[in-house]
Amino acid sequence: MTLVIGDITVSLDGFVDGPDDGVEAIHAWALRSDDPVDRGVLERHVAASGAVVMGRRTFDDVDRGWSDGMGYGATVDARPPFVVVTSSPPAEHRLAATHTFTFVTDGPATAIRRARAAAGDRDVFVMGGGALVGSCLRDGLLDELRLHLAPEVLGGGTPLSTGAGRQQLQQASVEVSRTCTHLTYRGRR
Repeated sequence: MTLVIGDITVSLDGFVDGPDDGVEAIHAWALRSDDPVDRGVLERHVAASGAVVMGRRTFDDVDRGWSDGMGYGATVDARPPFVVVTSSPPAEHRLAATHTFTFVTDGPATAIRRARAAAGDRDVFVMGGGALVGSCLRDGLLDELRLHLAPEVLGGGTPLSTGAGRQQLQQASVEVSRTCTHLTYRGRR
């Protein structure tokens, strides 16, 4: 069964990026860590990814600095289709020749439907940003929420979620590395 998984890194004070939009510090677990727990989490996520949904700001970050060694897209077999939720699709982008991007202008529910169709029997990962994950959580579109809790206090930035309302999730697992605590929660869809 295909799961829809919100997957995002968050600081100890609840931000998915800092005041200067920088994300590198909280993503050390994915970008620089050699910890076997971090590597295992990332490898499992890549292997399970049938499609990835992201917002426009995350797409712009990916299109600027994507590296096939950074996670999703690490191998040709693990390079899933990407669905971008945006109000204005770009006229062109750097990765057009090597990656499949579909731009959806009518919201997260449509993006997830398209991603599910593309994912086959693999999972759909909603990887950011915070507004997109928050709206998917609010609208009951997630089967799981996976938070990668970085040991950083950013002091401001983009919050994990705004307007999602109060929800009770079920804690499913915790994995601890030297650089991150990986938390999985099950939604109540």
